[in-house]
Amino acid sequence: MTIPTPHRSPAARRVLDRLLLASLALAAPLCAQEPNRQRRTSDQQAFITPNLERAVDRGLQFLAAKQSPNGYWAQDVGFKLNTDYQVTSARSGHVGVTALALMSFLAGGHAPGRGKYGDSISRGLRYMLACVKENGYINDNGSRMYSHAFATLLLAEVYGMTRRRDVRDALQRAITVIVDSQNAEGGWRYQLFARESDMSITVCQVMALRSARNVGITVPRSTITRAENYVKQSSVHGGSRRRPRHYGGLEGGGAFRYQLRGNSRATFPLTAAGVTTLYAAGNYESRLIEPALEYLRSQLGHFNNQYGREGHYFFYYGHYYAVQAFFTAGGSHWRSYFTTMRRELLRNQRADGSWPCSCGPGTAFSTAVATLILQIPYQYLPIFQR
Repeated sequence: MTIPTPHRSPAARRVLDRLLLASLALAAPLCAQEPNRQRRTSDQQAFITPNLERAVDRGLQFLAAKQSPNGYWAQDVGFKLNTDYQVTSARSGHVGVTALALMSFLAGGHAPGRGKYGDSISRGLRYMLACVKENGYINDNGSRMYSHAFATLLLAEVYGMTRRRDVRDALQRAITVIVDSQNAEGGWRYQLFARESDMSITVCQVMALRSARNVGITVPRSTITRAENYVKQSSVHGGSRRRPRHYGGLEGGGAFRYQLRGNSRATFPLTAAGVTTLYAAGNYESRLIEPALEYLRSQLGHFNNQYGREGHYFFYYGHYYAVQAFFTAGGSHWRSYFTTMRRELLRNQRADGSWPCSCGPGTAFSTAVATLILQIPYQYLPIFQR
């Protein structure tokens, strides 16, 4: 797929979005491609430099070497606690990190049972399917809704490539869990059926729903609409008039807040999540998007300086959503952002091919996210295409 020209009209974006959904839902089984530089457009090649390719190759080699024979990646299972990370199960099979690592292989054009990392993907997929509980919830070692969403997204992308019935069955049950556990606010929280919502959990559920819908799984439109409304209410610009509490000096209109209630913070990662959720819901025209992108651009340097070199998990999950927001926006937004992030990530990669993770699940997590970000211009994964 070629990179679109920077200035598509809103109407054209709507048409392209509908065509993409229809074509992916009705198409014959998709097959991941082996990387083929001759097929890349000049626009893609401008972003995919030799240094980037070498960094990705080293990162994927690190991930493959660290995979358990049982298919998972052993990381610290836990949850965010203010700016820290509370570990609940150390060095255990991590559903969410395993899903991200497998998606990084898929993003490089590899497929289950085929290509350089085909065996790694197949082993990881077997582990993932074994983690699908009878009710459809995907978890292991106490992992929560973050991991369920990443695992569901992975299953949707794999199903789009393989059309395997066992993957579809697991995917359908996992999607039902997400749909049924949406709360009255329109979002989701760390645990199933929680009354409150937060932006960081909601974005990954909506991405999973969008990917599943792309490959033909029925997702109620009302579920997407309610999530979209939740995001709109979370905007500092268009939601509550109460001034939010900020972390790290991140100020300004256009940001998105963590929760609707109370004096909730608004940050770079949450704003990136808000924009990505709107895009995943098919909304490219919201008046909230452009101010949010400007907010992200204005805070990029500060955010990277604060969290990048040390490898804080804020840095990785923030840019996991920011890269998708800027890529979908295209044009100067995308060019400026990705040039900066490519330089930042290449500078931070360690000698063994990994990326640092001083606070968070571990280096498999940081390396999976870093390689996913760098591979966005490859455009092998449908969920990471415009």
